[in-house]
Amino acid sequence: MASTSSGLMKKIRLAAWAAIAVLAVISGVHLLGEAHKAQQAGRSLPGAAQIGAPFELTRTDGARFSSTSLAGKPYAIFFGFTNCPDICPTTLLEMTNHLKALGARADDLNVLFVSIDPERDTPEHLKLYLSAFDPRIIGLTGTLPEVAAVAKSYRVFYEKVPSKDRSDYTMNHTASVYLMDKTGNLVSTLSFQEPEDARQKKLENLLSR
Repeated sequence: MASTSSGLMKKIRLAAWAAIAVLAVISGVHLLGEAHKAQQAGRSLPGAAQIGAPFELTRTDGARFSSTSLAGKPYAIFFGFTNCPDICPTTLLEMTNHLKALGARADDLNVLFVSIDPERDTPEHLKLYLSAFDPRIIGLTGTLPEVAAVAKSYRVFYEKVPSKDRSDYTMNHTASVYLMDKTGNLVSTLSFQEPEDARQKKLENLLSR
């Protein structure tokens, strides 16, 4: 009975992650479509379609990090948490592999991992967690209001989900990686469901803009 219950819960969890990923992809496609139409018309994106805004968060070394330091270089930004069982470590491993494949060009790309669970993800804990991945990935956390403001500006969905006995919790969240050009405009998104070569090509195109 326990084995059957465990298998059922695993299927439910995977289905939930898949639903979140699909919603994230649909949202990304819609935003990119709006961006393309705006570009063709020679106008700016409508306010509702803007992605990203100036922010300040805390790095894993405890220093403050300002988004102004991103100016002039493209960047990839992903929102997740260190207790994530599958999507977050998978995405961080994929980004590690992509950076390696880019070779010297990887130095021209900033990669940010923003925790949406700052209550548990202290700078010290985030530093230890990210030590398993490419050291160029910048880990960021902050206060609950700071993280909420950044997530809102990138139109990232996240929510705390208590465990059955409410002794612990997990987080549901948008699973896409946002690819931003050197001027801070959304160019594309990466999904863990895409083929590796497709994701790599998107990063190469981002660096060529």
